Formats: sequence, structure tokens, C-alpha cells
Amino acid sequence: MKIVKTRDYDEMCDLAAQRIIKQVKSKSNSVLGLATGSTPLGVYQRLVSDYRQGDLSYDRVQTFNLDEYVGLSPDHPNSYCYYMRENLFSHLDLQPANTHLPKGEVGEEVCRQYEEKITKAGGIDLQILGLGLNGHIGFNEPGTSFSSRTHVVELDDSTRIANQRFFNSLDEVPTHAVTMGIATIMESREILLLVQGEKKADTLQRLLEGEITESLPGSVLRRHPRVTLIADEGALSKVETSHLNS
Repeated sequence: MKIVKTRDYDEMCDLAAQRIIKQVKSKSNSVLGLATGSTPLGVYQRLVSDYRQGDLSYDRVQTFNLDEYVGLSPDHPNSYCYYMRENLFSHLDLQPANTHLPKGEVGEEVCRQYEEKITKAGGIDLQILGLGLNGHIGFNEPGTSFSSRTHVVELDDSTRIANQRFFNSLDEVPTHAVTMGIATIMESREILLLVQGEKKADTLQRLLEGEITESLPGSVLRRHPRVTLIADEGALSKVETSHLNS
């Protein structure tokens, strides 16, 4: 795993956006795996700003999002479909037919179809990930099998509490979501893991220095041949210096 330490969130977003732009420039029909939440928001803002300069087209790019809440319509302000449309999709020349999110429905067929779409697209070239406080990637909560494919998951209480800030109350936070599985994520040709803030320091230390275990889903990323971790000083504050230099 390549580790890039940044001064702050802004520098992290700058570097992540540059990597995505480089990917699309080198392969115009790239398949991007996208994440939501507060961490990648600055990255998307930079992609939009770069696009408005007129040098890069996303016309042939396909995107696959990691996850979606069960029970929220695509137009619900807290759905990830809405988030992506408002923060990225509507600002680029992406073809609507090329932007994919899991349907927020319960059922094996929905999950199977999403896997088939990823396969048909040729797999994901570059996957963007954040890291949950409990070590989840996507909505793969602690205890999720490393061999899991796209599936419906019951959200951990800590995840719902962490996401409560986007809703009026905890009761409004969905209890289930559809997420790419860990095996699906690990099949991406390259992964960009973005982690910010001291609140993630303990989790990131365990990910980098602890054992690789399903109780910390993100730890599996150490088995992937092409992962770049971009994290700010706060997130890396508890990591041994030897790991940063390796």
C-alpha cells in the first residue's frame, strides 16, 4: 500500500482529483467506482471545477457507486442517487445511462444485476473509498465476509449514528443499505482510499498495523496490489513512522 500524507483535507482532495483526472485522460472510457459522504465531496468539487475549464470530457466514462440506502427514492435529498446528481453527475458530460447506483431495494435479483453490470462494463478501473469509524468500506460492516458480493446489509448502530448528521433524527436514518461486496471492491484494478481527521486515527492505525480481519473490513485492502492511501496529518497521527516510509 502506498501512503501519501497530506497537510490537510484540501491537499488530500487536490491529489485525489488529480489521480481521477489522470485516469480519465489516459483512458477515455474508464470505469470509476465512486463513494459518497463528506470525505469525497471536495474531490468532486475539484473535478467539476476542472471540467468547466473545458479540457476533459467524461462522455465515455462509466461510474458505479458503492452503495445506496434501502427505502429512499432516488429523489430523496438523503439518497446517494440525489447526492451524486447534485454534487457531480449534473455538472459533467457523463451520459445518464453510464452512471450506476444500486437500487435501494431488498432482493437478491437487484444485487445480482448490479454485479452483472460491473462485469459487463469490464470491471472497475479506479475505485474511490472512504473509511468508516468502525472500519467499514462501502457499507460492509464489521463481520462481513471478505468473499461477499453486492448484498443488502443491516447498518451498524455506529454507522447510523455517524450518518445522523445528514438527517433530522436518528429515526430517519435507514436501517439497511445495498452495498458492493468486499470481493467486488477488491476486484478493482486500482483503489484510492481517502481518510481525514483525528477521529479516524485509531481506525486507520488498526487498518495499517493490526491483523487483517473481517472485524475490520478495511484491513483487507492491504492484500490489494494497487492501493494508494491519501490521508491528512490527523488521520495518520497514530501510525508508526516506519509504516509511512515503507
